[in-house]
Amino acid sequence: MVREGWEVVIGLEVHAQLSTRSKIFSGASTAFGAAPNTQACAVDIALPGVLPVLNRGAVERAIRFGLAVNGRINRRSVFARKNYFYPDLPKGYQISQYELPIIVGGEIPIQVNGSEKVVRLTRAHLEEDAGKSLHEDFHGMTGIDLNRAGTPLLEIVSEPDLCSSEEAVAYAKALHSLVRWIDICDGNMQEGSFRCDANVSVRRVGDKALGTRCEIKNLNSFRFLERAIDYEVERQIEILEDGGRIVQETRLFDPETGQTRSMRTKEEAHDYRYFPDPDLPPLVVSEEWIEQVRSTLPELPQAKRSRYQREFGLSAYDAGVLTATKEMAAYFEALVAQLPQEPKLCANWVMGELAGWLNREGLEIGASPISPGQLAGLLRRLLDGTLSGKLAKEVFEAMARGEARGEDAADRIIDARGLRQISDSGELERVVEAIIAANPEQVAQYRAGKEKVFAYFVGQAMKATRGKANPAQLNEILKRKLVGEQGAGA
Repeated sequence: MVREGWEVVIGLEVHAQLSTRSKIFSGASTAFGAAPNTQACAVDIALPGVLPVLNRGAVERAIRFGLAVNGRINRRSVFARKNYFYPDLPKGYQISQYELPIIVGGEIPIQVNGSEKVVRLTRAHLEEDAGKSLHEDFHGMTGIDLNRAGTPLLEIVSEPDLCSSEEAVAYAKALHSLVRWIDICDGNMQEGSFRCDANVSVRRVGDKALGTRCEIKNLNSFRFLERAIDYEVERQIEILEDGGRIVQETRLFDPETGQTRSMRTKEEAHDYRYFPDPDLPPLVVSEEWIEQVRSTLPELPQAKRSRYQREFGLSAYDAGVLTATKEMAAYFEALVAQLPQEPKLCANWVMGELAGWLNREGLEIGASPISPGQLAGLLRRLLDGTLSGKLAKEVFEAMARGEARGEDAADRIIDARGLRQISDSGELERVVEAIIAANPEQVAQYRAGKEKVFAYFVGQAMKATRGKANPAQLNEILKRKLVGEQGAGA
């Protein structure tokens, strides 16, 4: 919670590594995990006599993003040199886009506390990544790995529309889901494929002018993003309430201490001395190219959420959960295709038992040991009365542990464990009659109006049938026998 009397203003800059096999201006590999400095070619480090050549695949991925967020795709954009010195930037400049980026505008809808908010985008531009400084295992020295130099990035810049760390995380997650959904980035935050910089400022409630911002660099988890913003907000408010002033600077977040620390004073655009790269002509994007890319876009999350509500009768919340990732939506649709009359039941099991089990095991849905076909087989046995809800969950756990394989896994587990629900009314009546005869005191209490005793009879019947009695039939028979015999005795 932000201190009373203050409000927070946040904008995010997100670097999404584009999923091309080669770098943005060279043919060097972008594969992760290679030995240091084995994937940095002459173009990446700008040796004399080399020229950069733009990767068409990187441009197409930028166009896909622009279409997905309803941004304006500039038909003509320009690459510039961003000049600065850093040990892992061997050229002494970074090729980026400045005045004329490929994408301008656009928006990302987010869900926060059950309501939707639209976050505006300022721009998205193509650029190359720098290398990486390594500070460990070098006997007190720093090593430089240039493998990332030249890796294609799409930098996505939001307007300062976010008002809390919660909103910032919701936006980052929505953006992360989208770039994976449209197959332009693998989103692997541990490998640095998706990194966030947070621009944070505070101001008194009612002030119109923005406060002085600080940028927190290279946040590679949603949890770190939240913690860094919360700490930075408190730090800035304390300084201002003590009569100090905020210095515009770049800061780093230390997960060990939960604090941000100063890295360098913040540069402005003129400090980088941007100028058009003389080795790269303007990038021209034709209408035909845009339409070709548009034809390859999948159904987008927002459209899919609306369709789930319209076609399947799901709530906005359920539709949002099921479209959180492309893989989750694909699993749900494959399940519904086998049980088209039961979309709500399918949704409940995907969001409930399946998601809960995967979360406990630390797995993504793509690694689920239970296929949509196997889960459909289980749900059919729930629907036809073979299993109660409790027994269905028992079978699910056994399926998840690999107790049986194949599409008929549920049936095989049911038979092996003897779990078929008892739905034979004659058999259930015999069980109920025996329980009533053995418990005259409880029968008298129930007939005297103590209805809570009914649960005792249900428990005894379930115990006698080892949990296999059909609950609906059992309840009906119990009530009929108890009430019916009372009426007959009168």
